[in-house]
Amino acid sequence: MGVHKHSVSFTDTAFAFARELVESGEYPNVSAAVSGEMTRARAARAREKVLFEAEVQRSLALPLDIWEPVRTGDTITTDTREHLARRVQAGDRGSA
Repeated sequence: MGVHKHSVSFTDTAFAFARELVESGEYPNVSAAVSGEMTRARAARAREKVLFEAEVQRSLALPLDIWEPVRTGDTITTDTREHLARRVQAGDRGSA
């Protein structure tokens, strides 16, 4: 059985993040930091997938008369845009 070396290129930002993890003592070296963070990300995606699948199954179990119809003729942000336009017309610029 032969040994195959594998190399991967990272962006400067990704490499800097891995190096920061090593410098903070979270990992012994950059390779371990990359592997560890990839494992964390994979676990997070798996959790999100399980939650999403459960939500889809819950929604599909609802009787059809419980489902709300899909709005047509406008976008999701139409109500918000109208509300903001009314506030601007009224002179309310908010406290941001």
